[in-house]
Amino acid sequence: MFTSAGPGEGKSTNLSNTAIALSQLGKKVLIIDCDLRKPTQHKIFGQKRIGITNILVENLNYQEVVQNTEIINLQLLAVGPIPPNPSELLSSERFVGLFEKIKQDPAYDYILVDAPPVLAVSDTTIIAPLVDGIIFVVNTQIVKPAIAVQSKEILEKAHAKILGVVLNKIEINKEYMKYYYYYSNDS
Repeated sequence: MFTSAGPGEGKSTNLSNTAIALSQLGKKVLIIDCDLRKPTQHKIFGQKRIGITNILVENLNYQEVVQNTEIINLQLLAVGPIPPNPSELLSSERFVGLFEKIKQDPAYDYILVDAPPVLAVSDTTIIAPLVDGIIFVVNTQIVKPAIAVQSKEILEKAHAKILGVVLNKIEINKEYMKYYYYYSNDS
C-alpha cells in the first residue's frame, strides 16, 4: 500500500510508476484504488470510474470490474462512485472479504493499493492491517519531520508494516553534486 501524511505528496504517482515498472519486468500487477474520497488512478490510466463501490453495493464479481490498462500486465480496480460513507465501507466485512479474495487470486504477482493520506482520514488505518506492507511517501518540501513521525506512529498503532519511505522533492546540496558528476562522466 502507498500512502503519505497529507495530500499532494506524490503517493499516487509513485504507486503508478512502480506498477508500470513491475509490469515492464513481466510481472502481473493489479492496482486497487482505495482512496474512496479522492480517487486518481482511473484518471492516471484513462479508465472508467467503475470499481470497488460498484462491487460492494451491486454485488458484482471483482473480475467483472477490473480494467485492463494500456500497459501490458497491468490492471486496475478503480473506486467507482464516491460513497457517502467511505470509512464504513472499508471496514465492512464485505470489503475485507473482497480484499482477501483478491489477495488469493493467483493471476497477480503484485497488488498495489493506493490509500488516502494518513492524517486526512481514518481510512488508511482501516486498510493497513490487510496489506503486507506500506510504502510511505513524503514530500520533503511540504511535510515537516514531526508530521512524518506522527503519521508513522499512527500507522504503527494500526499494526502496519512500513517497508520503506520515498522522499519526494528533496533538495540536493551542492556538496553532494560532485558525486553525481563523478559517476555520470565515465571515461
